[in-house]
Amino acid sequence: MKKIIYIDRITKKREIEDVYGGYFIELLYGSRWKSLLFGKILKQLTVTTPLFSRWYGWCQSNKRSKKKVRPFIERFGIDANEFEKKTDAFTSFNDFFIRKLKKTARPITEGKNLLTMPADGRYLAIERIREEIPFLIKGNRFNLSELLHDTTLAKRYLGGTMVFCRLCPTDYHRFHFPCHCTPQPTSCINGTLFSVNPMALKKNARILTQNKRFITTLQTEQFNDILFIEIGATNVGSVIQTSQPYHPYAKGAEKGYFAFGASAIVMLFEPNTIKIDRDLLDASKEEIELRCLMGQQLGTITNNQ
Repeated sequence: MKKIIYIDRITKKREIEDVYGGYFIELLYGSRWKSLLFGKILKQLTVTTPLFSRWYGWCQSNKRSKKKVRPFIERFGIDANEFEKKTDAFTSFNDFFIRKLKKTARPITEGKNLLTMPADGRYLAIERIREEIPFLIKGNRFNLSELLHDTTLAKRYLGGTMVFCRLCPTDYHRFHFPCHCTPQPTSCINGTLFSVNPMALKKNARILTQNKRFITTLQTEQFNDILFIEIGATNVGSVIQTSQPYHPYAKGAEKGYFAFGASAIVMLFEPNTIKIDRDLLDASKEEIELRCLMGQQLGTITNNQ
């Protein structure tokens, strides 16, 4: 499997991602003979129907899966001191996967004119949204209207900014509001559950417009209406919204969580509302993801606001 390189925002170092389930991803999306021979059949069985993901999610919620928790923590070097409860208290692997963290583990960057990262993950940003959005490599694009399933809504965000966050199975999987806002009702667009691993996205960025996704409009005072989109992926049992529509939330408040699996978040901003932090823009121009933590600064209000 080709190495996935990202930049750690804290250390500024380039790191190689240790991919959980790497052999399976290589088999589904690789270019070797095994992938060409078995990949299409396996994708039909595991991706185009939700049955496999539901079954796999059920397995991870079974109490017998608890035995996987400690080896997983040790292999990937996850800091158990951040957990809200002790490692032995998790009742299943999925219970660990959707874990809550101590509030001190993810401090929220203060300031009403500052946006924060909504989740732990690997980030990319596009300063100017087009109808056909270039993604990761030259010639690889996805369609904004198809992503939103709404041509009129898509026109509103043309020329604006897109922020993409990819969550790995090793990440903290609860997502939070990036600023003070009032969420509107969430709409669901049913679809497939392809992997959002860079190997899969580099082959076909339109996965983002094909996968099951949830769209919420966040009404804000400083940043106009933000579109917050959760995208399901292979082995994501479900996306749970723990927040309520029409209720005002402070920056950093929990919006919801992904059950077991990899997944992604896309945020869309109207033109002239946000200035993305320079380190994220610089990494994105190199087509390298920047690993950030929930609560870190994402960007600031533009001078035009």
